[in-house]
Amino acid sequence: MVSLSPSLKARLSSPLKIGSLEVNSRVLQSPLSGVTDLVFRRLVRRYAPESMMYTEMVHASGLRYAKALPKIMEVDPNERPISIQLFDCRPDFLAEAAQMAVEEGANTVDINMGCPVNKITKNGGGSSLLREPETAEAIVRAVVKAVTVPVTVKTRIGWTDEEINILEFAKRMEDAGAQMITVHGRTRAQGYNGNAQWEWIGRVKEILSIPVIANGDIFSVEAAVNCLEQTGADGVMCSRGTLGYPFLVGEIDYFLKTGQILTPPTPEERLECAQEHLQALWEYKGDRGIRQSRKHMTWYTKGFSGAAELRGQLAVIETVEQGVELLEKAIADLRQGG
Repeated sequence: MVSLSPSLKARLSSPLKIGSLEVNSRVLQSPLSGVTDLVFRRLVRRYAPESMMYTEMVHASGLRYAKALPKIMEVDPNERPISIQLFDCRPDFLAEAAQMAVEEGANTVDINMGCPVNKITKNGGGSSLLREPETAEAIVRAVVKAVTVPVTVKTRIGWTDEEINILEFAKRMEDAGAQMITVHGRTRAQGYNGNAQWEWIGRVKEILSIPVIANGDIFSVEAAVNCLEQTGADGVMCSRGTLGYPFLVGEIDYFLKTGQILTPPTPEERLECAQEHLQALWEYKGDRGIRQSRKHMTWYTKGFSGAAELRGQLAVIETVEQGVELLEKAIADLRQGG
């Protein structure tokens, strides 16, 4: 049985304050490359209307040289609160990109200092900034100076287990003007393997005065509550737990606000959501949306009879009609009990 301790309930009862911005939810949807586009965010927001959403990370250099803003930076005027996440290693490029993000409608600008992917780190972005704290500090100062909205940072606890420097790093980010920091409790070397080391997030919380958001291994309401109890963090950010399950942010948010567990969606309801996701990706991106939808469809198709076969079929769809037909048949079979 999951329950909120009185102290946690009291601590989380007020809005999350990110500088001048108040957010009426302590649960955030993580930026995920190739995932958190406009379509996905709308699905998450349906169940978590007050939560902070993040765009996919945007390359600041790409913005400088692009003739038009990339679609990944597109923000619906009605989706609030929304943060645009940027990455690069050059303070001037990031300052310029941050101004464009604010013009696009960002309520906050988030700097990615945690991505572990080689193609990002080898060019000085993402988690490689953990090894370049002076550059990271210069980036935050430049972006803070360039925009009027709060600037936030998302990072990891260190490069390797031997190089865990999050305490000094986080303090430098706060001193440079960051208004919130999200800490993924893994090192860059861990990638997404092993367990998130939440104890480091708790240590960060002890030394900072700005909000600290816990990230890593938040796959359920129970995990979110355990993490908040253990770390004293000001909120949690959901990442991989929302893949094929855009209900998670809303489930955690609802529990933190009411103390009640929502009934999870049935397999049929999850597949209906998958069908809606597929259709919306097709309408938004055309054939590219269909190609992108394949991974989403495989994430939705888990935990019911016939899921493996359906997953294999959806992974190779070429048209929206193909996908819709497969999903409709699966939904009908589930309703008939087979």
